[in-house]
Amino acid sequence: MNRREFLRTMGLGVIGLGFAPEILAGTSVNSPYEINTYPDDSLRDYIQKINHFNDPHREDVRVDSVQYRIFESVVMRLRRLQNLVGHGNFQILSFEKGLRVADRYSQVGEFTRAELRFMEIIFYEEGQRYGFMGQKPLKKITDTIRKNDVVKIPYSGNYLYRGEPCETYQTIKKELGEKVVMTSGVRGVMKQFLLFLNKTYKEGGNLSLASRSLAPPGYSFHGNGDFDVGQAGFGPLNFTERFTETEVFNRLESMGYLRLRYTKGNLLGVRFEPWHIKVAADV
Repeated sequence: MNRREFLRTMGLGVIGLGFAPEILAGTSVNSPYEINTYPDDSLRDYIQKINHFNDPHREDVRVDSVQYRIFESVVMRLRRLQNLVGHGNFQILSFEKGLRVADRYSQVGEFTRAELRFMEIIFYEEGQRYGFMGQKPLKKITDTIRKNDVVKIPYSGNYLYRGEPCETYQTIKKELGEKVVMTSGVRGVMKQFLLFLNKTYKEGGNLSLASRSLAPPGYSFHGNGDFDVGQAGFGPLNFTERFTETEVFNRLESMGYLRLRYTKGNLLGVRFEPWHIKVAADV
């Protein structure tokens, strides 16, 4: 089902929602962002931003104050949706099914027209607008992950695609045993929406800051093969540079499995991610 047919099927017709044609075409639109532009885009300033990825910067793109209440309601509804379906199921929940579930259960509530419009703008906006320079493997907001194409990884709450991703993890697990854990596997559109917007919300609406550590929806290679690993018992530190001090990291590096997606000093607008295993091909 293509995207336009999906919106009609859901009873959210183009006219009823007020979607602009350029949004439906997936092109750039006037976004609900307050954008500051400055002439100095030097490499030095870029490195400063990435080295301090969790700090706000004056030229960061932020959610417009007029749109902030809608943005906040999207975050809260996504949180309720995840709580309803469970964290494991939410990892591979599609946009289409997520809307159906939300509409069906009052504890989540139907996504409003304004919320859907906001989500469409976020998905189809060019990531470069707020500093994310990576590729976009998922092109449509209605892209789905088929249950038959993935395998649930025991004791992790995560899934991996069959084939190379699953085989790579199994080899790593065989070599490192209980010392290695999967911290994040396949992530669908809805999951990436929640991760990205949740981080944005915690940072007061700062989309650029969020994008330095979390890919915007559609831009994550977790959608088509990559996964994250960590050292058992290391907790949240698995998502910091401290992971490079662990036995798991050193073993993976010596085994040649650290084909990192976001290397140190990359120019993609993303912090160094030594825990992110690159499997999916570039698009």
